[in-house]
Amino acid sequence: MKFGVFDHLDRGSRDAHAFYEGRLQLAELYDREGFCCYHLAEHHSTPIGLAPAPSVFLSAVAQRTKRLRFAPLVYLLPFYHPLRLIEEICMIDQMSGGRYEIGVGRGISPVEARFYGVNAREAAERYAEVLAIVTTGLREPELSFHGTYYHFDKVPLELAPFQRPFPPFWYGVHAAESAQRAARAGFHVVTNEGPEKSAPVAAAFRAERQAMREMGIVRHIVVGESDAQAYALAKPAYAKWVDNFYYLHRRYGLTSQHGKALDLDGALVEGTAIVGSAATVIARLEEQFATVGFTYLLGQFAFGDLAVAEAARSIERFARLVMPAVRELGFAESDHSSVVR
Repeated sequence: MKFGVFDHLDRGSRDAHAFYEGRLQLAELYDREGFCCYHLAEHHSTPIGLAPAPSVFLSAVAQRTKRLRFAPLVYLLPFYHPLRLIEEICMIDQMSGGRYEIGVGRGISPVEARFYGVNAREAAERYAEVLAIVTTGLREPELSFHGTYYHFDKVPLELAPFQRPFPPFWYGVHAAESAQRAARAGFHVVTNEGPEKSAPVAAAFRAERQAMREMGIVRHIVVGESDAQAYALAKPAYAKWVDNFYYLHRRYGLTSQHGKALDLDGALVEGTAIVGSAATVIARLEEQFATVGFTYLLGQFAFGDLAVAEAARSIERFARLVMPAVRELGFAESDHSSVVR
């Protein structure tokens, strides 16, 4: 089993400068405590994500850490000019000495796509075209490509990534079919579904993968001195996170298709949150592993208005008490550091 971090960088109660500094301090803590990778969401014009330019924040993470790997989860590819994205990826991978990883997706919010002038009906096609351009441009010294949306003819590429042919790729999945496609492409995958829905996704991924790739799950996690203390910390923080998550839905009168639990109790029942003492968290993780068979756990340790100090104590308990107890879970062939080819 390997352990990483997922962060929406959703708005808390502090001003933006203090908020970013707090999250960077937590990145330093993840580095010290031996987490594999820090994964950052991208959202726009919504308090669920205050990293609308993930490359900017992750560049700061690169400078504040030494071993921690880091990745957008995901770059919303239809929102990007592919040439600019190739250059950003190469810069960050070089500056970090090859610690960068790349999450890609087409986006789940039609409102955010509209803000960027992206027709939601074209998103899948744009995603595929940008991905093809990026993977080509990361490998080659010059770029030639002629598609529906972009045309390049022998554009010189002065930068190449540190990791060859390019950094590992990640993809977020919710269904078995998408897990199969990602496996065939050689991507690591992550799902934030509960155990019952994650199990067929994981089974489909394992059946299809051609090489050693990670099957990851995301969970809101708070580790307290006791079950009661952890619950008291997590309940209001999760409520704030939900409020942030559904901001655009409320503003534009939209019906959500995401099915997120609306309170902590619901998240605990569906298994997307794991909250309690170290012993309780260990037991829940063992139960979920028996159902899903994941190889990589991404803890969402900082969310809502959970104070930085409280998040740090939870992270330390997780790293020092939970990780050693469940590290042996997983599949021996898993290798998170392998470069996707």
